[in-house]
Amino acid sequence: MSSTMTFDNLKDIMSRCTGETEDLTEEHLNLDFTEIGYDSLAILEIASQIQREYGLQIPDEAIEEMNSPQAVIDYVNNSLAAA
Repeated sequence: MSSTMTFDNLKDIMSRCTGETEDLTEEHLNLDFTEIGYDSLAILEIASQIQREYGLQIPDEAIEEMNSPQAVIDYVNNSLAAA
C-alpha cells in the first residue's frame, strides 16, 4: 500500500481498468471524467481498484463527488493522511 497517490499512480490504475490513458496528461487533471471519455462504470471500476490497492473504503457518496482525476487524487491522499 502506498502512502500517497500521484497522477502517475492514478494513470496506471486507469490504464489497468480501461486500457485508455496514452493521451491523458496533467492538463486533464481538473476536467470531468466525462469530458475525457470515462463513463460512470469506468469510474466505479477505478474506485474499486483504488480500494483494493490503497486499502481504503470509499463510500458511494464520495465516488459520486470524484468527478475528475484531481478529485480522485485529493480524496485518496486526504483519506490516507487521516488514517
